Order: sequence, then C-alpha cells, then structure tokens
Amino acid sequence: MRIIITLALLAFPIAEISILISLANQYGWWVLLYLVVVALLGLQLIRDENLLFSGRMMQNLTQGGNPIKALFGSARNIIAGILLIIPGVLTDIIAVLLLLIPVNKSGQNASKHQSRQAANDDVIEGEFHRED
Repeated sequence: MRIIITLALLAFPIAEISILISLANQYGWWVLLYLVVVALLGLQLIRDENLLFSGRMMQNLTQGGNPIKALFGSARNIIAGILLIIPGVLTDIIAVLLLLIPVNKSGQNASKHQSRQAANDDVIEGEFHRED
C-alpha cells in the first residue's frame, strides 16, 4: 500500500511537468502567461479569505450557525488558493473542483430549524371546544 501511495505521489509531478511541456510546445509563451495569471488569482483568493474570515465567522456565530462549517469553507478556499499558486494544470483543475463544491449556509439552515422546533417537546398547543 505504501508503494502505491509513493508511486502516485511521484507520478503526479511527472504528469504535471509533461502536461506543461506539451502545452508549451503547442501554445508557446501563452502557457507562461496562464501560469502567472492563475498564480496571481490564487494569491488574491488567499488574501481575500484571510481578510474576510473573521467577519464570516462572527456573522455565522451571531446567526446561530455552526462555526466548524465556516472554518471548513475558509480552509477549502485557502487550499484552493495554494493549489492555484502551484504551477500545473492538474492542480488548477483540482482547485476549481474544490471551489465548485457548494458550502451550506449554516446560519440560514439553523434559523429554519429553530423556528420549527418547540421550546418544550411535551407541550402540544391547540384549541378545543366541548360538545355536549
């Protein structure tokens, strides 16, 4: 099992390099421009996430949401930014797939569940009238 994981980890950079070489032969200097632009986008994604993290966390906590979901959403964006900075097409595809995964708005879901749940589960509210 270790051998398979080691071979996969060694094959990934080799695949990245071979794809970049074939793209450079086909498109020329446009590949270098692509790598620079994508790396700048990844850097900007990380900067924005660092600036917005505390605000998102506080908003999530005030709405009664789960802070773990906000933390995982921010971590997902930072990992995607790091993958965009790493030169290569496969890492860029993985980063885009990470960014396309939807994040549940936990604050909205929590408020919906709180309005449906009764304060005391033993109390049944209703109206009645006596018929004789």
